[in-house]
Amino acid sequence: MDALNQGANALFILLGAVMVLAMHAGFAFLELGTVRRKNQVNALVKILVDFSISTVVYFVVGYSVAYGTDFFVGAEALASKNGYELVKFFFLLTFAAAIPAIISGGIAERAKFWPQLMATAVIVGFVYPFFEGIAWNQHFGVQAWIKAATGEEFHDFAGSVVVHAVGGWIALGAVILLGARSNRYRKDGAISAHPPSSIPFLALGAWILTVGWFGFNVMSAQTLDKISGLVAVNSLMAMVGGTLVALLMGKNDPGFLHNGPLAGLVAVCAGSDLMHPLGALVVGGIAGAIFVYMFTLTQNKWKIDDVLGVWPLHGLCGTWGGIAAGIFGSKALGGLGTVSLGGQLIGTGLGVLWALLGGFVVYGALKLLVGLRMSQEEEYEGADLSIHKISATPEHEANW
Repeated sequence: MDALNQGANALFILLGAVMVLAMHAGFAFLELGTVRRKNQVNALVKILVDFSISTVVYFVVGYSVAYGTDFFVGAEALASKNGYELVKFFFLLTFAAAIPAIISGGIAERAKFWPQLMATAVIVGFVYPFFEGIAWNQHFGVQAWIKAATGEEFHDFAGSVVVHAVGGWIALGAVILLGARSNRYRKDGAISAHPPSSIPFLALGAWILTVGWFGFNVMSAQTLDKISGLVAVNSLMAMVGGTLVALLMGKNDPGFLHNGPLAGLVAVCAGSDLMHPLGALVVGGIAGAIFVYMFTLTQNKWKIDDVLGVWPLHGLCGTWGGIAAGIFGSKALGGLGTVSLGGQLIGTGLGVLWALLGGFVVYGALKLLVGLRMSQEEEYEGADLSIHKISATPEHEANW
């Protein structure tokens, strides 16, 4: 029976890892559909290469920073328990690699290629796993201190704060240091619209992310005996809540509509194992409203050129999710309890501060040392031709 349980747990978490791996295709197509046509190839290349860099760095350094475990032992030891520890690494890697995938959408269309890969290595090797270890592995006694102060530890079941808020707030620093795309905000106060290049690809990316998210949330149980249908249905309710509110507030705009389910899913990650499904519906709906309102505000009023709106979507909705777990996870609102609003506020605040600091330090150092932006001519030509020497769709077919 032990052997059967070990095999079942390894398969369970492997399926979760594969589902979250598939989400990276969603990141790629969401970015591809949102950026202008001259930057589509770059979107696809960045996500795959960022994932590959993340894998190597997290295997060698990052996983050890977060969990104090390394894989520098013989294959015989690694294969024990059906290789469960290895597939657990694979699962948690797909979370870590989401950080550069999130950032990629914010800095699209004008960022240099190689400096972003350097940033990925530092962020996945240290910045992200440092906070991951605090939230999910009791590092530095922070969780014990929060529990002593508020009665409960900071609770983040599937990473509203650890993954999404951290990724979104790092991205904010990168976007501010990089500056807006050329001619986006004109001197006379006019704003140049850059509409999505492909709504079908944008929608495909959103759908791939949405489906994969059920692996992201449900498989965060990490062993088969802890699986919870409550997590699945709460994810579903938050997804539709975000969709419907984004539809109404976005006035039928398909860009807002297809980001709505993602906003809801970002927000429900933290408390998906605690909330009542009706609470999750409300949490997702509020997240949809946050995304539409704050995306419009950052782009049009504050003139922060966050191309995919990753700070509103991941940074702010993830922050809301961390706080919402403390509200809607309480027994008074139909939740399971074992969570405190004070603990959620402290843990969420620490994650936001660490991510902001990390974003400005990493991207500030790269800006100083190697530069972050493509030249104006390269940006005008587009990242596809400037960096990869090929466009997504040729201007004309050879006729010989």
